[in-house]
Amino acid sequence: MKDIMDLMRERHSVRQYLDRPIPGELRAALDAYAGELNREGNLRMQILYDEPVCFSSRMAHYGRFENCGSYIAMVGGKAPDLEERCGYYGEKLVLKAQELGLNTCWAALTHGKSKATLGADEKEVILIALGYGKTQGTAHRGKDSAAVSNLGDASPAWFRRGVEAALLAPTAVNQQKFRFELLPDGRVSAKPGLIGSCLKIDLGIVKCHFELAAGKENFRWA
Repeated sequence: MKDIMDLMRERHSVRQYLDRPIPGELRAALDAYAGELNREGNLRMQILYDEPVCFSSRMAHYGRFENCGSYIAMVGGKAPDLEERCGYYGEKLVLKAQELGLNTCWAALTHGKSKATLGADEKEVILIALGYGKTQGTAHRGKDSAAVSNLGDASPAWFRRGVEAALLAPTAVNQQKFRFELLPDGRVSAKPGLIGSCLKIDLGIVKCHFELAAGKENFRWA
């Protein structure tokens, strides 16, 4: 398996896809991992394959999506922390897809109605486009560590690695509105920005990156 940081560096948002179906063995691997994540995160994320209608809407055209025939629907029971959990566990599945040679793109509004099934007390939070990209996407210029954390020369290596990984995470319109602080007692505080779109989802995504890179054994969340 690749180093997790390499995987994060390689993953970029992709909106244009090849008209190429995802093979059965990859579907099985993704479905199995999604099942694990659903149990761990108390979610009901669903992967919809060969369903080109959702990303063929006028809004999807506005979002410049092309040939997107598969996607992940982030679904769960309504709860105050649902958006953050969708970001955290959805990004784990995104990184698995990257490891399997697939491409993805988080899509909040630029799509039509999905074919996901919802229970009476469930909510569809966001979709993730999935497939073989026409390209591997491109990196975007982002903030530096000082803008999103209290990282300093004396910070431990695991905290530096975690912040670097968080800066590689996808956020809505590349806004990177989050902040990590290493507290005097060794815990880590992670907070979303105050104004912006999808802030709680973004917080879950960046916490996933931070935790995977820093190592859960090295810290506790505040």
